[in-house]
Amino acid sequence: MINRTEENLLSDLQSLIQTIVKAQTDNLAEIVKIAGLDTTADFAEADLSSTRLRGINLKGADLRGTNLSGANIRGAILSNANLSNANLSNANLSNANLSNANLSNANLSSTNLTNTSLIRTCFIRANLSYSDLRGANLEGADLSRVNLEGANLGGANFSGAKFKGANLRKVNLIRANLRYADLSSVNLSFADLIFTDLSAASLCGTNLNGTDLSIADLRGANLSGANLRGANLRGATLSGAILLGVNLSDVNFKGVNVDKAQFAKTIGISDHTKLDLIQRGAIFSQ
Repeated sequence: MINRTEENLLSDLQSLIQTIVKAQTDNLAEIVKIAGLDTTADFAEADLSSTRLRGINLKGADLRGTNLSGANIRGAILSNANLSNANLSNANLSNANLSNANLSNANLSSTNLTNTSLIRTCFIRANLSYSDLRGANLEGADLSRVNLEGANLGGANFSGAKFKGANLRKVNLIRANLRYADLSSVNLSFADLIFTDLSAASLCGTNLNGTDLSIADLRGANLSGANLRGANLRGATLSGAILLGVNLSDVNFKGVNVDKAQFAKTIGISDHTKLDLIQRGAIFSQ
């Protein structure tokens, strides 16, 4: 038997449903407003795939494990939101604000993140393969152990970002800002880093096999233990860089600025090339 309280709750629910139906909208932002939902608590593990969320304010929302695959979240505010373990594959997050958000273990494969604010965002162990991050701001972001294979990162700002143990094989980083970034032990093989700013970056133990670094800025970068086999450094700047124990087999040094660059215990470099680099200001020590 239904008591008076239950009758009131049922009546309120039916009234709310009718209000939503009459609104004739599939825009979640409008439905949230009509229903008076709490965005900080009501969407964890929800199925919001292919939902229209354009411009919605979900600042600080709890979206852990939420399915947002294929959703239109363009221009939304998701700063400080918890999106850990969320599925955002094929979603449109262009021009959105996800600064300080938690995206650890999230699936962002083939996601549109162009011109998105991702300042100090946590991406630890996230899947960003084949995502589009052109023009995005990831200053100070943590991308440790992230899969970025095949991603387009052209013109993105990664200043001070952490990439330790990340996979960036075959990524497009043309004209990206990686100044002071930590790229230690990262796989950057066959990536495009043309015109990329890597000044003062840490590239210790990084795999740069076959990478195109032509006209890149590597001033003051630490490349100790890196693998540069077959890399293209044509026109790059290596002044003041540290190259201790680096594999330089088949590297193109044409037009490279090596003034005060420090070479030691390098592998795969001929005496002729060594002499040429010394004449251009490089420093070789045992």
